[in-house]
Amino acid sequence: MNFKEELKQYQVRINQELEKYVRKQKCPEEILNEAMEYSLMAGGKRLRPILTVVSYQLFKNDIEKCMPYAVAIEMVHNFSLIHDDLPGIDNDDFRHGKPTNHKQYNEATAILAGDGLLNSAYMVISQDLKDAKTEELPRKIQILGEFSEAVDRMLAGEYIDTELEGHQIGEEELRYIHENKTGALLKLSVRMGAILAKCTEKELQTLSNYADKIGLAFQIKDDILSEEGNEEILGKPVGNDKELEKCTYVSQYGLQGAKEILDKVTKEAIKELESFGEKAEFLKELALYIQNRNK
Repeated sequence: MNFKEELKQYQVRINQELEKYVRKQKCPEEILNEAMEYSLMAGGKRLRPILTVVSYQLFKNDIEKCMPYAVAIEMVHNFSLIHDDLPGIDNDDFRHGKPTNHKQYNEATAILAGDGLLNSAYMVISQDLKDAKTEELPRKIQILGEFSEAVDRMLAGEYIDTELEGHQIGEEELRYIHENKTGALLKLSVRMGAILAKCTEKELQTLSNYADKIGLAFQIKDDILSEEGNEEILGKPVGNDKELEKCTYVSQYGLQGAKEILDKVTKEAIKELESFGEKAEFLKELALYIQNRNK
């Protein structure tokens, strides 16, 4: 099986899991539930839940045990996208080729839909903790702590990114924004799968290093696509970062410089996985996919 086929199979499986948590019942807040579903099921790469599953599979095959955490991380990711698109932050009209949540519904509903997805993520994890066997609890409590910390870091990164629009910042500040805004959830995704599968501390550190690299690569690629991407393929406008005067790897190093850094970071990510041999082939290909994606 080639990488693209395998990626598609993972995406289908993740979508099937997410469908189980969509609220379809008739109730006074039915429109709010519909708005949550609108963003959660709108599409996307499903990169974060896939990273959780694939990291788990490096050590074990019973992936249903990591699915609640894969679902939870995707809920949080979509919460962040809804809020990112709001008029007070990025003010975007389209996401995945469809109207953003606040355009499809209204701003108040979008804010609450994002809040609902964030809370739903904790509900999913709480239920898994409730059902956990005694010997599983220490690892799952550790994950809950890391989950909460990663959400906190993502919010911090988003805040700093928003506050520094129109300001000149240095490399250290730029890296800090991206490590938190984008990197924190990607790193968490990898760590959750590995911790659930009882990996060693050394293996966890190696995978964390890999996750740090692909997290940075993902954001650099986003910066590049914002500069030269195809709007029809991206499903959202190009040039928004420049319009908002955001500091990006492109504004800091130029388009070619950003591409060179992206290539270097991608190669470093792949190198981190050498000790896992062929078992990590999908993760290696995923790093290249992040580098070469067009949306």
